[in-house]
Amino acid sequence: MLFCLEPLRFSFVAREPIHFPEGKSSNILRGAFGIIFRGIACLPHCQSAQSCEHRATCPYARLFEPSAATATTPGPSGLADHPRPFVFRAIHLDGQTFSPGQPFHFDLNLFDTNPATISYFILTFAQLARHGLGAGRGKVDLTSVATLNENEEATLIYENGLIRNQPHLSPLTLDLSAASAPISRLRVKFVTPTELKGAHQLASRPDFAVLATRVRDRISTLRELYGDGPLPIDFRTFGDRAHSVTMTRCHVYNIDVQRRSSRTGQTHSIGGFIGEAEYQGDLTEFFPYLRAAKWTGVGRQTVWGKGQIETFIIPC
Repeated sequence: MLFCLEPLRFSFVAREPIHFPEGKSSNILRGAFGIIFRGIACLPHCQSAQSCEHRATCPYARLFEPSAATATTPGPSGLADHPRPFVFRAIHLDGQTFSPGQPFHFDLNLFDTNPATISYFILTFAQLARHGLGAGRGKVDLTSVATLNENEEATLIYENGLIRNQPHLSPLTLDLSAASAPISRLRVKFVTPTELKGAHQLASRPDFAVLATRVRDRISTLRELYGDGPLPIDFRTFGDRAHSVTMTRCHVYNIDVQRRSSRTGQTHSIGGFIGEAEYQGDLTEFFPYLRAAKWTGVGRQTVWGKGQIETFIIPC
């Protein structure tokens, strides 16, 4: 009942002006990462990761375009494409502009904790200095990379162009076992736009059973694809118990954010609801899952930083 990840903090200094539009910082970072990572990892003649004959061994295909259709090993049923093994945490950059010489950072939670995977991410973002970032392709320098613990205390693993300490890294390990003390009330804050599916459609509000089962499914899927295997629990009875928890307060509202794909030219929504909800019932077994969802996100399009939540115990 453990879930492991490697939370990374990438710190930069702007060499040219950099602007992050409101609601789109994670999208900009993901786009830049994909372009540069493909250039590093893929063969020059490769036209598509989906059709590449070397897909099974290509780190770009495995990490950035994981596909259930071409996977060499079976994955979770019902998924057209496997979830990517990372999420961005960059909401603090939304609407911000950085002048030359100003520092900034973002966090990236990585669910494939292989040291080689971490090295690929460091190498990719180090090359941003040459390729630039954002609409203006402003140049930046990667100054350091650190791993974070559960309290977001940092340990440097890259500085001044050198990787250090990496062979001795221990991933952040979260215990999903039921809390030791009974918990009957929780408040969940939806930090970034969140979209949850329930009964084959988007839920208009975060009813607890929908929230808890989507968190459960995401954690289990990430474990199955990148970790120690699916959760060893009875999914049906977990869902039945989640239905007994009631929502006592809900204050969420929708925000609309659009992204345009540089590859296809199509526009997609990356909006959803943000706000808070409170729940009451026997929440003891669910609290560790919701706490883990701070790192994994929940719902649709988590790779862009959507579905970030924070969970607080409400004293009785």
